[in-house]
Amino acid sequence: MKVAMIQQKYYGTKEATIEKTISMIEEASQNGSKLVILQELHQTYYFCQNESVDAFDLALSWEDDIKFWSEVAKKNNVVLVTSLFEKRAAGLYHNTAVVFEKDGSVAGKYRKMHIPDDPGYYEKFYFTPGDLGFEPIKTSVGKLGVLVCWDQWYPEAARLMALRGAEMLIYPTAIGWFEADPHDEKERQRDAWIAVQRGHSVANGLPVLTVNRVGFEKDDSDVLAGTKFWGNSFIFGPQGELLVKGSEDQEEILYCNLDMQRSENVRRWWPFLRDRRIENYGDLTKRYRD
Repeated sequence: MKVAMIQQKYYGTKEATIEKTISMIEEASQNGSKLVILQELHQTYYFCQNESVDAFDLALSWEDDIKFWSEVAKKNNVVLVTSLFEKRAAGLYHNTAVVFEKDGSVAGKYRKMHIPDDPGYYEKFYFTPGDLGFEPIKTSVGKLGVLVCWDQWYPEAARLMALRGAEMLIYPTAIGWFEADPHDEKERQRDAWIAVQRGHSVANGLPVLTVNRVGFEKDDSDVLAGTKFWGNSFIFGPQGELLVKGSEDQEEILYCNLDMQRSENVRRWWPFLRDRRIENYGDLTKRYRD
C-alpha cells in the first residue's frame, strides 16, 4: 500500500496553509497514495507556545472543519488522517486526530492522551486529556493506531494500540527546538525522539509513521523567541528498519510502499507478544513503586 505523509510549514494564515495542504494531498493522491497523513494541528500555527484565552477561538470552526476535510478525503479518494482542535463543550477542548474514510465518512477519532506542559509547549492550558482510550481506527486500508506527538514518548501507548490489533502506529507531530540551544543539545533531542519511536516499531513488530512540521514560528507573546520545527518525518518498518526520512527544513511529501504482510512475518520470527509475562506487570498501573 502506498502511503504519503505531508511535512509542511505554516503560511501565516489558516486559509493559505490549507490551500497548500490541499495541493499536496491532491499530488499525493494523483501519485497513487491510498493513505495520507497530516501533521499535528496542521491548519494553524502552533498556538501552544504561550497561554492565551483568545486562542480557544481557533476551535470554534470544529464542525465546519470536519465537513471540510471530509470533502477533501472524498474528492481525492484517500483515507486521510487529520489533526484538529476540538471544541467539545464550553471550556472543554481536545487535541483530536480525526480519520476520514475515502468516501468522506468519519472512520473514527483519537483524542490526545498525554498532554505536555513545558516552555513553548503549554498544551495543558488548552487540551483536556483524551477519554477515548487507545483504540485503533478501522479503515479500508487497515486498522490505524493513531496517537499524537507527546504520546510518542510512551511505550505503554504504543503497546496498548498493538494489543488492540493496530496494523501500524501513526503520530501526527509538532516538535522542534529553541535556536538558542547548543548544537549538541539539539542533536540529542532529535536523536532521542527518533530512537524512542524506532523502539516502538521493534517492540511491537509494526510500522511507525511520524510526520512533523517544519519552519520557524515566532512566539507572539514575545516571552520566548519561538520554535524551529525540525521536520525529520520518518517511517520505520516492523524491525525498526528506516524506510523513508524527511529533511530538517523542507516541505515535502514523503512516500512509502508499505508491505502489509511483513508485520506477520516479523512477529513469527520475534514473538514478543507471546513471551510477555503479563502476570508480573501489575505495577505498570502505579505512578511509581517505592
